[in-house]
Amino acid sequence: MLNNQIILVTGGTGSWGYELINQLLDKQPKEIRIFSRNEANQFTMKQLFDQNPKLRFIIGDIREKDTLIEACQDVDYIFHLAALKHVPVCEEQPIEALKTNVIGTQNVIDAAIHCGVKKVVYISTDKASDPLNFYGFSKAMGERLIIHANTLNTHTRFVCVRGGNVLGTNGSVIHVFKRQIQEKQKIGITDLNMTRFFLSVQDAVKLVLKATYESIGGEIFVMQMPSCKIVDLAQVLIEAYGENNIEFDILGTRPGEKIHELLLSLNESRKTIIYDREYFVILPTLPIKGLMEHYSKYPAAKIGDYSSEKGLMGKDEIKEMLKKGGFIK
Repeated sequence: MLNNQIILVTGGTGSWGYELINQLLDKQPKEIRIFSRNEANQFTMKQLFDQNPKLRFIIGDIREKDTLIEACQDVDYIFHLAALKHVPVCEEQPIEALKTNVIGTQNVIDAAIHCGVKKVVYISTDKASDPLNFYGFSKAMGERLIIHANTLNTHTRFVCVRGGNVLGTNGSVIHVFKRQIQEKQKIGITDLNMTRFFLSVQDAVKLVLKATYESIGGEIFVMQMPSCKIVDLAQVLIEAYGENNIEFDILGTRPGEKIHELLLSLNESRKTIIYDREYFVILPTLPIKGLMEHYSKYPAAKIGDYSSEKGLMGKDEIKEMLKKGGFIK
């Protein structure tokens, strides 16, 4: 499917981008265009991939539609990763999050249609489900725009994937905790009851490629994934570093921060089917030609909401997850 195809990855120099591009190269594409506004990260990535001739680096911002249209010439597939992602930043500067996460996403849609792209895969987040913060609202709006694009007069198909926190990405709580253990002998915890979904960057890319290969257009693919208490994650890291005198500093929740996240809200679960043992698919409320017929034989999920406070990992499971990801020995 991706063999000999031209692929564009927006925000491709971020943490997801490295693993996605690494796996995409195995599919033998004709060219991968990495579109981002971070010149330093592009230079570093170019060196890490040994100046691979299949990689083409393009400086650009998804806020600028003309630049996107130029980058999309002859492109077959788009993986839309570019976004402002940090909750406090989006709370403090919501208009910037709006410009990138909403208007930028519409620019990607317009450029894809203009250039006759085959499929666009939009990377969303659990914070888009029943959103509380502006980041979540902006990503939920991005999801709706992507889904709606399938009703337009175009052959381009659009699909979403929704995941939890990706282990070890930029700004990850793991890196924050490791630094606090080593430098401050104190870990800042917003709330002792806080829980989050986690998945490895390899599983995140697996989710993206699953949607790429198997989606019709208009649905949201959701991977079933483990969750844990943040304080348990911190304690596993403390034990792994052999520290005994680490204190917890209870900071209180930040503006827009939830105690528990949702991968599926109660309302969304009513339109969700069990795709297989690893994935749910959320179907749209909008009528999209052929979509409901395609999924009519799949069982309804009937799970209520899908919250990070349920089915929590124990410390041994957290330890195995961190070992598998290479974060502890």
